[in-house]
Parts: sequence; structure tokens; C-alpha cells
Amino acid sequence: MLRKYIIERNVKGIGEHPADAYCGIAQQSKDVLVRQGPDIQWLESFIVQDKTYCVYLAESEDLIREHSRLSGFPADRVEPVRTILDPSFAPA
Repeated sequence: MLRKYIIERNVKGIGEHPADAYCGIAQQSKDVLVRQGPDIQWLESFIVQDKTYCVYLAESEDLIREHSRLSGFPADRVEPVRTILDPSFAPA
């Protein structure tokens, strides 16, 4: 079963990269994911000044760490998502 994970990556200045650099980063990540198979999927990433926060589905944290090693992107912190909270939880 795939679980959802949040990965924090410390990458100095990542928020200042030009758009075409993000395309290359995405392709590098996707190439590794194809090699790893269906037990790991990248959903989306949020880029701030010096970090990215990536959302993945994976069989295990080990697969995420292996993706990090193979792609060359740090995985400084990997946390399994316990639950998702949104405004629909609040009573009307």
C-alpha cells in the first residue's frame, strides 16, 4: 500500500531558479521514478526560498531515500502524513 509522505529538501537559492531550471529538475526526478517503478510516485512540490517541500506516495521511506540518492536531490526530512486537515472539518 502506498503511503503519503512530505519530504523537506534544503536547497540554497532554489526559489530564485529560472523556470527552465525547474523543468530540468522535474525531468531528472521523473527519470529516476521511471527506473524505480510503480511503488513510488511524485505528486507535487512547493518551492520556497531555500527549500522544497515535496509530496510523494511510496511503499516506504526507504524508496524515497533511494530516489533522493539516485536523483541527487537531498531528503533532509521525510515524514509520513498522518491525516489531512482542510476547512471541511469545521462545522458550518
